[in-house]
Amino acid sequence: MMDTKIWQANGHTQSLQEAAELLRNGGLVAFPTETVYGLGANAADNDAVQGIFRAKGRPSDNPLIVHIADMEQLDGLVEPYPPLARRLMEKYWPGPLTLVLPVKAGALSPLVTAGLPTVGVRMPDHDLALQLLRQAGCPVAAPSANLSGRPSPTTADHVADDLTGRIDGIVDGGATGVGLESTVVELANAETVRILRPGGVTMESLTAALPNIRIIREGLFEADDQAPRSPGMKYTHYAPKGELYLVRGQPSAVTAYINDELMQAEAVGVKTGVLAFRERTHKYEAADLVEDCGSEQNVEEAAQRLYGALRRFDDEGIERMWAEGCVPDGGIGEALLNRLAKAAGHRIVNT
Repeated sequence: MMDTKIWQANGHTQSLQEAAELLRNGGLVAFPTETVYGLGANAADNDAVQGIFRAKGRPSDNPLIVHIADMEQLDGLVEPYPPLARRLMEKYWPGPLTLVLPVKAGALSPLVTAGLPTVGVRMPDHDLALQLLRQAGCPVAAPSANLSGRPSPTTADHVADDLTGRIDGIVDGGATGVGLESTVVELANAETVRILRPGGVTMESLTAALPNIRIIREGLFEADDQAPRSPGMKYTHYAPKGELYLVRGQPSAVTAYINDELMQAEAVGVKTGVLAFRERTHKYEAADLVEDCGSEQNVEEAAQRLYGALRRFDDEGIERMWAEGCVPDGGIGEALLNRLAKAAGHRIVNT
């Protein structure tokens, strides 16, 4: 067990300097971004990167995203890339978009790429993160700062719950904004963008920004049994400790199904929970805990609340839970459904 220091970083330059020095010298430091908290390590330091996998209990074939603060860092990490990649950077960096690019030999620990010839790179849109990365002066590999498989952390307290004693420090920058991890894309060819993981940059945004480019996407709900080409593609992620079911369909059918399941669970003494939109939280009286994920008219709010809600189910010892999947098509709703499907281990009910 190591001592885990927490820096209250709002406006405290000394705290960031201390955290940056730790990163530069091989330490493990969690820090906020606009999406979720990341667990950072010097991406060129093999021992430091190995520490990420050890602290999280993360499978070694799951690649990591590298975070940078300035475009000048990119040339030292990747091989020449197509003009389309540059257009995406100009439009969305800093921001919640990760680009999968050809990695430069020897630039990073091989653990970062999990043996792939590519690496995911992004520039976070968060002042504290950018300050920390600049002061560290090195590329920083940073998956979400949670135990592998657990709900991603959107507050420093979430990080502390999972990783205290496993990492060197946590930069506390308050709650994150988007609440879901970045969108991950690769260039299938010079005119095609493939979305590997939906996130804060939506398909609609990409289509509007690149009207003459073909945009395709991986399935939102299918489990991938192949080696993952980017983070978030293969394993059960973001999961609470109990059994979660994602229930899709019209609201009335979803409500009826969940209430029937709640009554059956109550009869055998199973502690239950429901993740519901505000318009229907009052309909689940038989549940031991109902988590309000916000209005169905504001899916962005549901995205921000998701991981905190899943962690509260754990705090209350909920054994079985159901999430409403009545999410409008498109936008951030795609990313929300993707995360719910993975959190449920692909236990999806279509009513």
